[in-house]
Amino acid sequence: MACEDRAQWLHAYFDGELDLARSVEFEEHLKACSACAWELENLKALRQGIGAQSLYYRAPSALATKLRGQAGLAPAVASTPQVVRVTQPALVSRRRVVEWLAIAAAVVIVAWLGARIVSRVSGAEEQQLLAQEIVASHVRSLEPGHLFDVESTDQHTVKPWFDGKVDFSPPVRDLAAQGFPLVGGRLDYIGQRTVAALVYQRRKHVINVYVWPVSSGEVTPRPDAIREQSLNGYDLIHWRQSGMTFCAISDVSPADLEQFVRLLQQ
Repeated sequence: MACEDRAQWLHAYFDGELDLARSVEFEEHLKACSACAWELENLKALRQGIGAQSLYYRAPSALATKLRGQAGLAPAVASTPQVVRVTQPALVSRRRVVEWLAIAAAVVIVAWLGARIVSRVSGAEEQQLLAQEIVASHVRSLEPGHLFDVESTDQHTVKPWFDGKVDFSPPVRDLAAQGFPLVGGRLDYIGQRTVAALVYQRRKHVINVYVWPVSSGEVTPRPDAIREQSLNGYDLIHWRQSGMTFCAISDVSPADLEQFVRLLQQ
């Protein structure tokens, strides 16, 4: 199953609307697709949160008595069962109560959807600003004397260089045998924090890989998901792995950059 169909299939599966054959097919897809599985868990968490006991309140008995009076019903008496004759005005009052409840539910749904839309727009804007920062840093690094703080093709030289300079240990790999040699590293500043920048080459092209730890509230791709962008003639690939956020940027061909990222993820 292609992930392009996941929006339709995912919600139908979550609501129990798929037949048995399609449910089994979608469950097999979930085993191989972390993005769909992640989205399904979000839906489950949302359902659980809405149904949480803390969101429900028992109405006081005085309110029940008032509503029965407005509906034209006699007060409830526990000790003496009564047969209540429902008059036409009572039916009208009940209908009004139902209409008001429907309106209230609609308001809640619209507010929830609006909050999600605003959140997505805000997240997209943050991602775009982050991409612009990375492009600016990449272009600045290509100026003479700005590419390296430590220049070396030895990963055992580059990785220890970051000790004490950042509060994390960036993963450093030499991919020279695959055509992407490590040539050095430097400190940079992205998203209001110090990050590690690892420098690789593909023939005469420079590939910068920015690395920093995932933080709470950070706008990043889903776990194991990849987001690709093109901006100002540069291709960027973002992903998250082992508690770190990565972004690779270069003007190499998109195929070369994708191959490089796959190698780095292994």
